[in-house]
Amino acid sequence: MSEYVVELRNITKRFPGVIALKNMSLAIKPGEIHGLVGENGAGKSTLIKVLTGVHLADEGEILAGGQKVVFHNPVDARSAGIACVYQELNIVKLLSITDNIFMGRSVKKRSGLLDYEAMHKQAHDAMLSLGHDIDPAQECGKLGMGLQQMVEIGKAVSLDARLIIMDEPTSSLGEKEVEQLFKSIRALKEKGVAVLFVSHKLEELFEICDRVTVMRDGEHIITRDIGELDNDKLIEAMVGRTLDNLYPKECTSRGDVYLEVRNLNSAGLLHDISFSAYGGEILGVAGLVGSGRTETFRAIFGADPYDSGEVLVKGKKVVIKSPTDAIRHKIAFLTEDRKNQGLILSQSVKTNLILSNIGEFCSGPFLNDKKIEELGEKNVKALRIKTPSIDEIAGQLSGGNQQKVVIGKWMNSDAEVFIFDEPTRGIDVGAKIEVYHVMNNLVKEGKCVIMISSELPEILGMSDRVLVMRSGRMMAEIEKNSGYFNQEGIMKAAWGGTIPCLVEK
Repeated sequence: MSEYVVELRNITKRFPGVIALKNMSLAIKPGEIHGLVGENGAGKSTLIKVLTGVHLADEGEILAGGQKVVFHNPVDARSAGIACVYQELNIVKLLSITDNIFMGRSVKKRSGLLDYEAMHKQAHDAMLSLGHDIDPAQECGKLGMGLQQMVEIGKAVSLDARLIIMDEPTSSLGEKEVEQLFKSIRALKEKGVAVLFVSHKLEELFEICDRVTVMRDGEHIITRDIGELDNDKLIEAMVGRTLDNLYPKECTSRGDVYLEVRNLNSAGLLHDISFSAYGGEILGVAGLVGSGRTETFRAIFGADPYDSGEVLVKGKKVVIKSPTDAIRHKIAFLTEDRKNQGLILSQSVKTNLILSNIGEFCSGPFLNDKKIEELGEKNVKALRIKTPSIDEIAGQLSGGNQQKVVIGKWMNSDAEVFIFDEPTRGIDVGAKIEVYHVMNNLVKEGKCVIMISSELPEILGMSDRVLVMRSGRMMAEIEKNSGYFNQEGIMKAAWGGTIPCLVEK
C-alpha cells in the first residue's frame, strides 16, 4: 500500500511560448490537509488541471495509490478518486441539490427511471456528513454562496473521493461560512480523505493545513510541515525574495472632495447612504458580506438603479444612469467579478487594455493597431503582466494577471475617482503589493481611490480613512488617528455596535 494517495513525479507541461510546469513533483498523504501556494502564474491552475485530467502532461508520471495512471480526461481522474471544487462553482442554480450532486451520473430503478428516493437519500447523507441537515430537493439558486460551495463538496463526498482539491475555497465566503467550511474539511480529514487546499490567504494555511508546498515559475520550491514555517518564510519561498512591508502605504496630503454622495436610497438594499471621498487619499470601505458595499458603488457607477439621492463630482451634481455616464464623469470601477464584468475573456490582452477608452485608438472608422500595440507593451511592462505576448487571450492568464489587465484598462482612461472592489481577491502576495503601489501612485497624483475589501489587515494597512457598512447602512466613519482605527473598532461597527465616531443615520 502506498504512503500517498496521489503522487506527481517530475511533471512537465508546455504550452506555446510557455513552460507552465517544469519537473514538478507533489505527494499527498491520506487524511492530510496539504496547502498549495505560489504567485499568480506559478503554475497552480495547470497542476490542478493535470491532476484532474483536463490537461495531459508532456513528461513525468502520476501515481494513484501507488499505481501509475494516465488521466486522459476528468472521468479518469474521478475514477481514481480525485475530485475538485473550483473557485468558480459549477452549480446549476435552477436545479436541486440532488440534481447537482448527481450531475453527469444517476441512480436508476430496474425500470430505467431515475431513482430519486435513493438519490435524495445519498445527497442528504453527503450534506449531513458536512454538517448540513438540509432538504436535498431545494433549488440551489436559493442557497447562499457558502451552501452552494458545500453542495460542490457534497458532490465530491458522494463520489467517495480520496482526494478533494479545493481551489481558493474561501474567496467568496463570509467569516461564519469559512468557519463551517474548515469544520467540514476537518471532518473529511478524520475520515481519511486528503484535501489539497489552494489559497492565497496565508493565515488560512496556518490554521487548517498539515503540510504546505510552494511553487514558483512552474517548479517545486519547498514542501514543509506547517509548524516549520512562518509568514516570512512562506513569502520568501513564493516570490524568491523577502518582502519587508506587506502594506507599503505612502503618506499623502488630502485634497479637495472629488466624490460626494448624499442620502442614497434603494428599496430593500441601501438606506440613506452619505459620505465624501477626497483626492489624495485611499478611502477604505469595510463591512461583512451582504453589508451593501458593492451595491452602493454599483449604484454610484450607474450599473444598478437607485430610488433617490444625489451624487456630486467635484462639487457639481451629476446624473449617472449608466456606466458610460460614470466614465464620462471620470469615475472608474474595478469590479470584484473580473471574469464576468471586468474583462472580455475571449479577447486579447491588448484589446482588453483599451476597452475603457477605445475611441482614442480610432483613425476614422478603423483601429490604430500600432498605437494599441505600443500601449499594450507599455502596460504589460509597467504592471508586470505575465503573458507570452499582448496578443494572448485574456482568459488564458492567471487570476492575478487578469486583475492587472483590468487595472491597466482603467489606468488608460482619464479617471480621477478609482473604485477598487476587492482588488486583491484571489491574487498572490507579490501581485497584491504591485496593486498597492498602483494605488499609492494614483493618490500621489492627487486622484481619489476608494477600496472595498473584506480583508481587514488590507483595509487598515492601506486606508487613510474607513467607512463601515452594515445591512445597507453607513454605520461609522473612522479616521486613521482615531483610537478605533483597528480590527476591533471596525468589527464592532460592522456588527452593529456603537462607537464614538458613529455616523447616525
